[in-house]
Amino acid sequence: MAGSAELVRDSEDRRRLGARMAELAETAQHPALLRLVESLTRRYGECALAVLFYGSCLRGGDPYDGLVDLYLIVDRYRCANASWLKAAWNRLLPPNVFYTELADGDRKLRCKYAILSLHDLEKGCSPRWHHSYFWGRFSQPTAIAYSRDDASRAAVQASFGSAAVTFLARVLPRVPAQGSVTDLWREGLALSYRAELRAEGQGRAKQLTQANRHFYETVTRGAAELLKFDLETSGDTRGTRYRALIPRRRRIVSQLDWALRIAHGKLLSVARLIKALFTFEGGLDYIAWKLERHSGVAVEIPARVRRHPLIFIWGLFWKLYRQGVFR
Repeated sequence: MAGSAELVRDSEDRRRLGARMAELAETAQHPALLRLVESLTRRYGECALAVLFYGSCLRGGDPYDGLVDLYLIVDRYRCANASWLKAAWNRLLPPNVFYTELADGDRKLRCKYAILSLHDLEKGCSPRWHHSYFWGRFSQPTAIAYSRDDASRAAVQASFGSAAVTFLARVLPRVPAQGSVTDLWREGLALSYRAELRAEGQGRAKQLTQANRHFYETVTRGAAELLKFDLETSGDTRGTRYRALIPRRRRIVSQLDWALRIAHGKLLSVARLIKALFTFEGGLDYIAWKLERHSGVAVEIPARVRRHPLIFIWGLFWKLYRQGVFR
């Protein structure tokens, strides 16, 4: 009974941490974003549990500036996909990514949204998920733009809290034993980015931590008591600092674990790009647009790649990789 009570208490602590994370990420809801969220919830009906808003448009506050990034959290993949094949891909290698546009007078709102089940959100933010794709992403500022009911909101909040705890548990053994919290998150985010094929430059993690310093400091203080090793935090006029007491053996194991995570993540990134060719209408053009936006290098899709992507896209990926378009 004591063990069950401890699990319930731990779950509630994570939900409270996640609720605070969602509160810190909240921004004034732009009318265009509200219409976009309404169009998605109307399209997916009762299947839609929540809509999560993250990325550059959340930070900037203007949904017209770039591409709005959303996650659509659903009950089941079959009710959220047009065919059983897309639903199967969604379950096998989540999430599926889609593109939509919303006309607003003479302006156009562009949105990329990823479909993820609540089950996979909870699993992906927990220590059960080896790769950093989900717990690395949802430990960062993410607003809950819509929730179907209080239970759905609470489940999403708990996942946010789990993501932060998992992130810190995986990252702290790979960073110095003490230092500033902003450096901790900067190095941690850089580690998680290395575990994906990304077009952003090496300064991306530094930009994010500087822009969201208060968020990361608050989250670290809130997660400290939920970790399985001692993490002390203290504040001064220069910001929040940390001191982690982690055994040397755990640090060695973590180093090997991250080497495996990085190799694993590169393969998953390639697999997701290939999947997007079949589940994401206009996937090739979106990939080119995203790579150009973050790398500043013009990306042209050859005609033969458009005709036979599975055969010729590998050569294109290798060429772009050698050019440094993504790492």
